[in-house]
Amino acid sequence: MHKLLLFLLTIFSVQTLISAEPGLKRYLYMSTPDAAQPGGKGMGILVFDIDHGHRFVRRIDVPFKEGLRGFCGSLKRHAVYYTTTNHRLGAYDLESEKILWERTYDLGCDRACITPDGNKLYVPTGWWWKGENSGFYVVDANNGELLKRLPAGPQAHNSIASLDGRFAYLGTETNFWVFRTSDDSLVRRFEGVGERIVFPFTVDSRNRFAYVCLGGHVGFDVLNLQTGEVPYRVFAGEQPIAHRTHGAALTPDEKELWISDQDGKKLFIFDATKMPPKAKGQVELSAGGHGWVTFSLDGHYAWCHTPDVFDARTKKQVATLRDENGELVSGSKFIEVHFRNGKVVNMGDQFGLGRKGVKTISP
Repeated sequence: MHKLLLFLLTIFSVQTLISAEPGLKRYLYMSTPDAAQPGGKGMGILVFDIDHGHRFVRRIDVPFKEGLRGFCGSLKRHAVYYTTTNHRLGAYDLESEKILWERTYDLGCDRACITPDGNKLYVPTGWWWKGENSGFYVVDANNGELLKRLPAGPQAHNSIASLDGRFAYLGTETNFWVFRTSDDSLVRRFEGVGERIVFPFTVDSRNRFAYVCLGGHVGFDVLNLQTGEVPYRVFAGEQPIAHRTHGAALTPDEKELWISDQDGKKLFIFDATKMPPKAKGQVELSAGGHGWVTFSLDGHYAWCHTPDVFDARTKKQVATLRDENGELVSGSKFIEVHFRNGKVVNMGDQFGLGRKGVKTISP
């Protein structure tokens, strides 16, 4: 009787929440062309309806001109920011559907991140650059003005802004960097991370651990962000798989870590409630590609670098992404956006970040 009452109360709470949020529209915004893999079919932003089988809604004509290196968003500014192969960084307003500004930078722009308050962008100079001044550009998100440079070693590649707004994380050639966003000071540098470069990574919501993809095998390093140690290196499979890992994501509740085996056409799943994380399964992909994985904000769906959409709980494929012509589409630069009455009210991240206990910052 108690269990039945609890179940009914849960249903009532969910129905109340839904009725309190009329007109909510949840979309997946995929930018194309992807600089790292084919499959985007043309130029612009492809919009998919998350709540109606991920059906194609429309294509927003944005003249990206060249392949995209990254696609991050700001709820506060209701905008997305894109980096391209031709050293360009641009801002696009999701409500007015207009380009706000574009700037070019001397060394290049890789997968950037933006602080939750929407004020500063941290832009890696690119995995292709090994010379002087490699590291971060710190950029004013209002107009693209370069505020300063943060040197951080060669091949500055991927970056994440912590959801509490305190830190900006950067991966370079076998080094992992933590900067304090309040004054852009260096908090910590981890040396000897990964097997080469530093491929994609993710962090938990409390800034305790980072999970960094390996460059020579399917697996990841675990970094203790509090102690500066790298206590664990975890491999997927019964025997080490000699493929690079390009994609790591925590489910929003931080119970699972998923990583991508792009060459093996698989996503490997680990129990992240244990340390080190323990293997618990895998899903098969329909194709290879660049490698990527992230989750919807509610943890229901897993998206990756293929057209496949998975139910993150059942591990079953539940949808396939197709464009206006019914052709398969894929990429690794996408983000979840929620609208109500034409206004952006919530936004995900290009990385699958741990969100346990995180409260959304309202615009």
